[in-house]
Amino acid sequence: MSTHLVIPDSHAHPDFNNDRYDWLAKLILDIKPDVVVDIGDWWDMPSLCSYDKGTKGFEGRRYNKDIEAGVEAQDRIYRILRRAKRKLPRFVRTLGNHENRINKAVQSQAILDGVISIRDLQSKEYGWEEYPFLVPVEIDGVDYAHYFPSGVMGKAIGGMHTAHSLLVKRHKSSTMGHLHLHDHKIDLRGDTHIHGLSCGVYIDYELEYAGEVNKLYRPQICVKRNVCNGDYDLETISMEAIRNAYDK
Repeated sequence: MSTHLVIPDSHAHPDFNNDRYDWLAKLILDIKPDVVVDIGDWWDMPSLCSYDKGTKGFEGRRYNKDIEAGVEAQDRIYRILRRAKRKLPRFVRTLGNHENRINKAVQSQAILDGVISIRDLQSKEYGWEEYPFLVPVEIDGVDYAHYFPSGVMGKAIGGMHTAHSLLVKRHKSSTMGHLHLHDHKIDLRGDTHIHGLSCGVYIDYELEYAGEVNKLYRPQICVKRNVCNGDYDLETISMEAIRNAYDK
């Protein structure tokens, strides 16, 4: 049996500080997980947002600043963990739609080929196993992906009961991010239990584009203990609790 620590969408952004990643490193030292999973959207990448391109709010955005924000965030964690001189957990990253903006930009503008790339994230340099956007990785019987597509349009499994939908449509333990909401459901399958989990978000600021929807988001870290064949004991730790414990 093992322990998984799941980092929901953390949206490192050049306009907001990365103190929460220091807290996260200290939490990892205390939890001592076997596996750390970044569920994707570690980078916010506002410079490559296609929705508000050309608007006044888009002015001043720079790709290099976006990349630096996410790299600095993982550097904070790496330095604190290395300084502790302990055995490091397995680090797994499933890329999100915000990181995938890099691929989409290159596909739409051939001039960017070789200029920008997913390699700019430096996942390998910081010890992450990196999995492409929407490619699930199975760990101890649990599938992880930024989200799981459904239907001919390939939209994320979601709705009012995301966790239930994950179980009904995938028939195995599945954990996703993307929605920034917390939802968890357990079903019995044969002689074991399977879990559907939408794991929230790991931000301590409001996303400008989300507006009032920010109130629905659940800032937290998910810890799965005794993970075996897709079953586990789930613990959630709120951003407020993490800040109170480690912002010193």
